[in-house]
Amino acid sequence: MDRDKLPMLDTDVALIPQPEAGRNTVIVGMSGGVDSSVAALLLKQAGWKVIGLFMKNWEDDDNDEYCSSRQDLIDAMAAADIIGMDMEVANFSAEYKDRVFAEFLREYQAGRTPNPDVLCNSEIKFKAFLDHALQLGADRIATGHYAQVREVRGEFQLLKAEDGTKDQSYFLYRLSQAPLSKTLFPLGHIYKREVRRIAQTAGLANHDKKDSTGICFIGERPFRDFLQRYLPVNQGEIRALGGDKVLGRHQGLMYYTLGQRDGLGIGGVRGESELPWYVAAKDMERNILYVVQGHEHPALLKHTLKAANLSWVAARPPHTHWVYTAKTRYRQPDAPCEVESVNAENCEVHFAAPQWAITPGQSVVIYESKVCLGGGIIA
Repeated sequence: MDRDKLPMLDTDVALIPQPEAGRNTVIVGMSGGVDSSVAALLLKQAGWKVIGLFMKNWEDDDNDEYCSSRQDLIDAMAAADIIGMDMEVANFSAEYKDRVFAEFLREYQAGRTPNPDVLCNSEIKFKAFLDHALQLGADRIATGHYAQVREVRGEFQLLKAEDGTKDQSYFLYRLSQAPLSKTLFPLGHIYKREVRRIAQTAGLANHDKKDSTGICFIGERPFRDFLQRYLPVNQGEIRALGGDKVLGRHQGLMYYTLGQRDGLGIGGVRGESELPWYVAAKDMERNILYVVQGHEHPALLKHTLKAANLSWVAARPPHTHWVYTAKTRYRQPDAPCEVESVNAENCEVHFAAPQWAITPGQSVVIYESKVCLGGGIIA
């Protein structure tokens, strides 16, 4: 295909910011997937000078069956050829290992359940990638995230995507004013089904490529086997919360998260009800995993949480005694709440209704309507 010719699309690009004279270069983070490819295509359609950049961020087992970076690069190059744009490749594996993966391991070793996508976005995609893109002469960067940026009186806001089933603002809440001022999210106003239709119309081979899952940049793999490479296994007892009865053996506290039902290996217990068992607590000092029966057990329901390592998009905390909404997990409806006792180090979030299996290490993200205000790590 002639690299100067774009596929003709019937998609409205009016909602995508137009380039300014002399400031029209955008570098798009290309993953090889359909989202980043369509993001690049729409920016080109809107008049931007588009350059793709493929990030390689994991090298420990590059030949492993679960590491798809080689195929992803091939898919990204194929999309770039159709779109008619140059491609760059950058290796951020050292930054990823130091800034993201090391923290990932520390959190698991401490018995918490981290969300690597949150740290990956703030430290790699919108820091290392942004810095590299600016050095290459970019005026803006763009990604295929489902989110939106809006400028209001000189302040940049992070907004939910129009497609609520794909909104990724939860993973982006640690972005500050500086990266937001340089970032475009071309898919923020588009539904996923439309993105795939655009890709198919344009002749992109990845139009039906499966969305990536698993650990950010590492991929989907047997989690326990992977974690065992880096952290020692320390088996211990599984007990019913509030009692001394030993129900079974766990394979290491790092493998379990609050609210987990599968993989406990205790099944029915003589003298107990037939309700399923759920992880309710961890005793790191005694290496005991505590479980309870029933999804609605009181130990799994809490009205209040404390959060630390706070990050606010506008560099200021939300008002106290105001009703906001919050998520403590990505796939969760917004829950009405108030944010209290806010200081530089931590805050408390009080929910109107009890929340299920609030998990240390995960993020609580605060919203005011569609605007993501920021959040912190559940302590």
